[in-house]
Amino acid sequence: MPNRPYDLPPANWLVTFEAAARNSSFKSAAAELGVTPAAVSHQVKALEQELNCILFNRFHRGVELTESGAYLFVSLQRGFESINESLSQLRAQHGRSSVTIRSSTAMSSLWLTPRLAEFWKSFGHISVAQIVSDTPLDAGNCDISILYGDMSRETLPCRTLFNDTVTALASPEFAKQHRITTAQELAQLPLIQLVDGQSDWMTWPDLLATLGYTGPMNIKHQVNNYVIALQAARDGMGAVLGWECLTSDLVASGKLCQILPTKVSAQQDFYLKLHNLASDKARRVFDWLSAKA
Repeated sequence: MPNRPYDLPPANWLVTFEAAARNSSFKSAAAELGVTPAAVSHQVKALEQELNCILFNRFHRGVELTESGAYLFVSLQRGFESINESLSQLRAQHGRSSVTIRSSTAMSSLWLTPRLAEFWKSFGHISVAQIVSDTPLDAGNCDISILYGDMSRETLPCRTLFNDTVTALASPEFAKQHRITTAQELAQLPLIQLVDGQSDWMTWPDLLATLGYTGPMNIKHQVNNYVIALQAARDGMGAVLGWECLTSDLVASGKLCQILPTKVSAQQDFYLKLHNLASDKARRVFDWLSAKA
């Protein structure tokens, strides 16, 4: 028999076997494939000879998979599922001209968009679109997503952007009016808290507990958008939790300042996730952003 790539039997033999196994019937498989039952029987027999094992027990009422047949059937189903997923990604890629990145409002405004401006200087031929949302969306409509959480649970390719540190920030004017040195004093200030019901970002109780304080605290303002929380702090409404990699430009420009010297490591990571494995352009953006982290 001539050599074949990967030493696989002819594809039509495998397709015929899968249909017969799924239907538990040569006759039903023949009707599905548009061939005769004799043709199904012939191809299955040829596959059995190729593999040197019996795949079906034949009975007057039908057929039944042997142990070897069941093993092959499960393997084929997994393979077909993987092929179908790849085909779906290729179809989706063909329908999109841009590399699409999904991120939260804060990540888009404070980290991603400034870096995309730099990306376009070197790769102007690659169009990048953003899906900005603070609520869960189906990741199937994007090529790359930026997430915060436990990356070890993911199955698709991921890369860590950064493990951030968090500290207390406020406007310079607010800091002058409220000079503090302890976590307990910080807890008594008007505190601005992000409450969006979705993210696992650190909260004031988390930070203060890490600093050794678990008593009452003055959470004065609650907002569902981190960019708005930072603006409230810039307007002197209170102290806000500052994620260093997201707020470094605001601190460097003097719009916000650190009011307690202590910094706390975030509990999880910000990371990139590549959804469209078939797109060379998406891989290029994925690699470039990873390098810029």
